[in-house]
Amino acid sequence: MTPSINRRTLLGGALGGVAAFGLAACGAPALSVPERAATGPARRGATMRIARPAASAAETLDPASSLSAYEYLGALYNRLVRLNREGETIPDLATDWSSNADATVWDFRLRTGVNFHDGRRLTSRDVRYTFEHLLDPDTASPQAGTLSIIAGIDAVDDTSVRFRLSTPNAEFPSLLTAYQCYIIPEDSADTIGRTGIGTGPFILESYTPAGAGAVRANEDYFDGRAALDRIEFYSIQDTSARVNALLSRQVDLLSQTNLDNPTARVVANSPGTTVARVTNAQWYTIPMLATSEEFADPRMRQAMKLAYDPRAILSTALQGTGTAGWDNPVPPELAAHLDVQREYDPEKARSILKQIGREGFSTRIYTSAYEPNFTAIAVAFADQVKQAGIDLRITNVAADSYYTQVWMSEPLMVSYWFTGRPVDQLLNQIFRTGSSYNESAWSNPQFDQLLDAARADTNDTTRRQKYQDAQQLVIDDGADLTPVFGDRLVGLSEEVVNYDEYGFEFDYLALGLKED
Repeated sequence: MTPSINRRTLLGGALGGVAAFGLAACGAPALSVPERAATGPARRGATMRIARPAASAAETLDPASSLSAYEYLGALYNRLVRLNREGETIPDLATDWSSNADATVWDFRLRTGVNFHDGRRLTSRDVRYTFEHLLDPDTASPQAGTLSIIAGIDAVDDTSVRFRLSTPNAEFPSLLTAYQCYIIPEDSADTIGRTGIGTGPFILESYTPAGAGAVRANEDYFDGRAALDRIEFYSIQDTSARVNALLSRQVDLLSQTNLDNPTARVVANSPGTTVARVTNAQWYTIPMLATSEEFADPRMRQAMKLAYDPRAILSTALQGTGTAGWDNPVPPELAAHLDVQREYDPEKARSILKQIGREGFSTRIYTSAYEPNFTAIAVAFADQVKQAGIDLRITNVAADSYYTQVWMSEPLMVSYWFTGRPVDQLLNQIFRTGSSYNESAWSNPQFDQLLDAARADTNDTTRRQKYQDAQQLVIDDGADLTPVFGDRLVGLSEEVVNYDEYGFEFDYLALGLKED
């Protein structure tokens, strides 16, 4: 059965007071929300309703090329390995793995007795097929570039698979934690985008690209049955409409929705709803385009960093719901994080600007309603750098064109990423010379060499040091500012228990609704 929802209730005026509330909240104390959702026994036989942003009609359940169906993917599939909150690679469909001495050959052993939703038994041939499909140029997977070091894949026997790499990579297993790496059945590429056949805790019941859908519990799941019987997904494009649906109890949980502080107050103070905090889930950046006239000079980038205090951005823009970034892109939860507080000195920044002939520097900083905290961060940053004589003009752009016309085109903007990436993937995808995700177009040969050396280093201690040296280069020379890591504020019903999210993946086995 395809779930339905009352459109009139959904689009009604339940959130009509948010704008006024937001104005009243400007002078309010810091937002106080629970550190996590309620925990406890979940009732059997329950159906949870989740609202998510509407995607395009081209949305697909093929993990290799999917760009938005995160909730479905996490319910339907498993990977060989997954990442925990400390950035460690832990088992999923693989029980253990090992490499040869120079980390160019990696062997993974699979769980036994795991079935796909259609009854087929998982084997190493499915794993081989999954990655051959992901690496196929016709698939156009965003993860293909990262995994292009795979030179060959061998199904050694039914439960053993071998990856042969073109270059050493001691962090290779962590690269398989990306959501594009969910395992699909052999020979399923033509249909997987519609069928969603995986090994995961839920089985696809119905699905409409950019529309509604549902999944039901997998009674044969290898890690035990989920608490919920069923999950219904609703696609609702407008954030206010999603919040209205929650406040009117039409849905139980808002996915892919980071509430701004005024809206979070409304949700937290409304009967029957609450807010959960996902610590440091949002990594906010201010990329300075290194190929632009404004920021090609590394001294100019240094002045921009010296001119602001990340703690002030955290306090004013996010009201303390997060962690100061100090221009290090690696979140503090990861074991490889370099714990260093760079210099803050607006007078020194002013002096540098005078030396390079940029006194009274003025430019635009672009922002958008695409993400609720972008404009608050832009305003707080512009206010900070005034002390160094820098004049930034806030320029708002329509959300639907922000990442097509501004990102990687304009010299200065506010952007963000989701945390939950392993350190090797984070640094290589977003900072390496020539990467398609390198939003500042920064290039530093020493940085690239450090990453290559880290990948080839099979000693955990010295490899971590190389990643930390790479972080220091980003802090000192990089063109991406990281003012803050923001907590994601998630709206949910007070009936929800055991909600836990990492990246955009829920703990689907424990997630449930309270016992009556």
